[in-house]
Parts: sequence; C-alpha cells; structure tokens
Amino acid sequence: MAAAVARPVFWRRLLGLLPGRPGLAALLGRLSDRLGRNRDRRRRRSPWLLLAPLLSPAVPQAGPPPCCLCPEGVHRFQWIRNLVPEFGVSSSHVRVLSSPAEFFELMKGQIKAARRRVVMASLYLGTGPLEQELVDCLEIALERSLRAESPSDLRVSVLLDFTRGSRGRKNSRTMLLPLLQRFPEQVRVSLFHTPSLRGLLRLLVPERFNETIGLQHIKVYLFDSSVILSGANLSDSYFTNRQDRYVFLRDCPEVADFFAELVEAVGDVSLQLQADDTVQVVEGMVHPYKGDRAAYCKAANARVMGVIEAARTRQQRLHAQTFHGDALVLREDAAAAGDRRPAPDTWIYPLIQMKPFEIRIDEAVTETLLTEAERGARVFLTTGYFNLTQAYMDLVLGTRAEYQILLASPEVNGFFGAKGVAGAIPAAYVHIERQFFRAVCTRGQQERVRLQEYRRRGWTFHAKGLWLYLAGSSLPCLTLIGSPNFGYRSVHRDLEAQIAIVTESQALQQQLHQEQEQLYRRSGVVSPATFEQPGRRVQLWVKMVTPLIKNFF
Repeated sequence: MAAAVARPVFWRRLLGLLPGRPGLAALLGRLSDRLGRNRDRRRRRSPWLLLAPLLSPAVPQAGPPPCCLCPEGVHRFQWIRNLVPEFGVSSSHVRVLSSPAEFFELMKGQIKAARRRVVMASLYLGTGPLEQELVDCLEIALERSLRAESPSDLRVSVLLDFTRGSRGRKNSRTMLLPLLQRFPEQVRVSLFHTPSLRGLLRLLVPERFNETIGLQHIKVYLFDSSVILSGANLSDSYFTNRQDRYVFLRDCPEVADFFAELVEAVGDVSLQLQADDTVQVVEGMVHPYKGDRAAYCKAANARVMGVIEAARTRQQRLHAQTFHGDALVLREDAAAAGDRRPAPDTWIYPLIQMKPFEIRIDEAVTETLLTEAERGARVFLTTGYFNLTQAYMDLVLGTRAEYQILLASPEVNGFFGAKGVAGAIPAAYVHIERQFFRAVCTRGQQERVRLQEYRRRGWTFHAKGLWLYLAGSSLPCLTLIGSPNFGYRSVHRDLEAQIAIVTESQALQQQLHQEQEQLYRRSGVVSPATFEQPGRRVQLWVKMVTPLIKNFF
C-alpha cells in the first residue's frame, strides 16, 4: 500500500523539478496518470470513466457521473492538471456565444450588474461610440457603488497593451482617463510593455509597427464570478461585423478568481496609467524597458507562475478533501443544507503562454493534443491569421488525425485594403497558405488535411481555436478557446491565454458542434484553382519579403 501511494508522490516531485520543460512535465504527468489507472483497475473491476460515452460510444454510461474533482485517470485529458489548475463546473454554467452583437450586449449587461469587480484584459480599447458605451457602463456601475442606498466595494481593473493603447492622440488611455480621474481609488489601468522593445530599437521602430515586437494579447472579461473568454478586442468591429469566438462561464467563482489573479499579476509587471496620462512602474518592480531585461523577466515569471502554482495547489487540495477523509459526509451535509448546485460534468484548464517570461504551457498542451490525436479523430482548427509554427505544421502533416483548417480569405483578413505596407499583409498570408497547401499535396495528404477559407461579404474574420472529435464521435469533447493564433507571434512574442474545455455533457458538446458548423458553413474548400484566381496573385517582392517578416505577424 505504501509503495502504491509513493509512486504518484515521486512523479509529482519530479514534475516540480521541471519548471522550464512543460512538455516533459506533461509526458511524465501522463505516465503518472496511466500508473494510477492501472492501480485502479487492479483494485476494482469497474472504475468510473467520466468520458465513457466519448471513449466508447457504443457502451452506455452506467449511472450518473461523479464529481469532476475525480480520482486519477478518469479521462484522457486529465494529464493537463499536472501543469495548470483544473476547475470543475456544471455545463449548465457554460454558454457559447455566436455573434459580435451578442458579445457586446452581454458585456454591457454584466458590467451594469457587477457589484464587486470588473476585470478586463484586451489588446486595446477602441475610441468610437460603441467603445464609449462600454466606458459609460463602467462609469454608471462605479457611480452606483458610491450611492448611500446601495453602496458596494466595486473595483475596476483594465489591462491593455502599452504600444497599441497609446497609438494616436485619441487612444485607449484617453478613453479611460476620465474614470481614473473621477474614481482614483476604484480604477486601475495597467499597460503592458514588452521587454523586447527597448533601447535603439524602441527609438527606430515607427509607432504603427512597434507592436510587432511583442504585446499583451490576452482577452479576458470578468464580472464578479462570471467570465467571458474570447479572442475579441474591445473595438467597434468586434461588436458588429468581425467574427470571433466567445464562451461565457456564468457563476464560476474559482475560474473567475484565477483569471482575476492572473490579470493582476500581469498588471503588477506593467506600467500603471496615472491621472495626468503619465505612467509609472509598481513600487519595487523592475522597469520593463529601462531596467535589466533578465531581472524583469525573472520577476515577471515568478509573479505569474506564482498565480498558476497557487491555484493548482488549491485545486489539488480540494481534490484531496473531496475524495478522502470526511468529504463525503461534508457533501451530504451541504446537500441537506440546501446546496443544490448541479454536479460538475465539465473541466476548465487555463493555458498560459508567455515566452518572454519562459512560460510555455499553452504550447506544450497544444503540441501534446495534436500529437495524441489518433487515427479517426477529427481536429477542426481555425485562425484568423494562418501562419502556423513549424512545430504545429509538422504535427498536422505528420500525425494520423483528420484536419479541417479554417482560415481567412484575403477579403475577410483584417488588413485587407489597408494603406501602405500593411495592405500587402493579406497577400503574404496567401503566400504562406499556398506553401502549406503545396506541402499537403506533395505528401499526398489532401484527403486527411483540408484547408477552408471563411468568406462573408462585409465582415472580417478573427476566430481562433480548435475542436477535437474523438474517433467514432459526432460531437466534440474538447475545445480550445482564447487569444492564441497558433502562429510564431502567439508562441514566441506575445502574452496569450486560452482555456481547454473538456466536457462529457452532450448539451454542451452540441453547443460547441453548432459553433463549429456555423463558422465552417461560411467557407469554401481550398483547391489548386483557388490560387489561380486573379485576386490571389502575389507580387514577387511580397514572396521575397515574407520569409523575413513572417515571425512578426
């Protein structure tokens, strides 16, 4: 018995020694989970499999699912919790949004209803009338918190990118300054400045292009205990005709606490906007571009990883309390006292990628998911900017699962029609797409790997993420949703966050399936004829320059 207990402890200790090697940590975690599975099989004949309907569709599930904070090895994706905290929620609290307008209206309603906190992380806040509506909603909520008849301790925290948020005379900073000036004790505005943009480079790169060096790209919108995870920014097109993905986690306090702490951590290593439109570093923090780069990145790593590890420890402790000691008695007492919360059937795993700080969790998990996708599985992968890293490209071309990759046609690319050099960016993406398509054809993979282009008149396309359908299943059991684009920037330059949602709920699986179908329904399959169209002609200079600049967009 002692030896059986010692095995997982040994692996956990070994994992703790590998902070800089998340891929190896994930591999060891999976091995640990498999050992746990084998141990469970020896102890009892019928271990619970929370994803039994997905893993073996022909075998009906026997009885209701147990709690999500479950023994080792109950579903195939539980190895992710060796890297990040695992949050169990009820699928009834998860809602997949479908349109920019729905996203905008939900945010306004949630801001107005907030009593304790509003936390918003985005690349930037636009300067149009719709963005002003959001600011007005924040002002109304803050005013209400000061009224004697309904006082509250509302706090508003906004995290944006410094370079993008400071562009032009009227910008994200000037939009938020009135709130900061009127409610100085309740409002915090943090502006992340990449440590990679410094010295002579910072002086020479034009304002419009300095964001290519690196930026804050996380998109999290949090209201009390509810969270929206998305790839959408706070700008008018994202509220009207720029298609993205959005998931609303209603009344999920543990998830909300984690993302509030994550945004606070990134905010602490960012510049703080002052009421006079100047910026300052947090006291005791290394300056991101004036101070020592290595010291700054080390401090930022410690601050962010502290949040991740603390949350992971809390969830592991909750897991231990739930399945050991008097936990069953406590749960029965809670039920008797009227706690009627639905049983969790869905797992949320936050995946963070901050390569400048040597945090590469999202990269490790994504690569493992692509590697593990078995023959017969289907992966639907979408990105608004098709520029896969070499590692992702090799996995797509070299593994056994079927892939349907949705990307933006030139006409729905966000840079289509832009002035100057930026106007050539859609052509650069066409060039990258054609090179990948040729690689697929050269390997004879056309039946297994398909490219599809999103087309919609008057709209642009910004959706990103993936849906995983296990072999033999007509519904997805896992999705990735958030800010990463699967490109070099997302992996190496920017700060990114998304969540992996694993669910055994057929209703939620159906929501995710409908979301995928709705996006792919507006697409056309890419073929050799696609690149013969007049609008797909790529100028020679674009072909020559693309290999040199592809890592910046």
